[in-house]
Amino acid sequence: MDIIKALEEEQINKDLPVVSAGDTVQVHYRIIEGTRERIQVFEGTVIKVQGTGSRKTFTVRRLSYGIGVERTFLLNSPRIAKLVVTRKGKVRRSKLFYLRDRQGKAAKVREKADY
Repeated sequence: MDIIKALEEEQINKDLPVVSAGDTVQVHYRIIEGTRERIQVFEGTVIKVQGTGSRKTFTVRRLSYGIGVERTFLLNSPRIAKLVVTRKGKVRRSKLFYLRDRQGKAAKVREKADY
């Protein structure tokens, strides 16, 4: 088991910020189209964080043309070019699935006063 832990420890990206549920983040994600590579920004609210170590994932939800879009990212993926936390959210639970049923102002997460 120590060999597996050592291999997973190598994969962890140390320069990414701490992300928790309720945060508004910008994920700069590398996309490969044929022979070209570009960076696409996905901005939204983190609705869940799960897993530990190198298998840690987070799901980001945003509204795109009135339709809710959710995308799950591997936190330690080499495809993530940059991760920017724009707002820290003040929430009382770890999974924010109730945001799926909300619209407009009701779907907003309050911002932490100081972080």
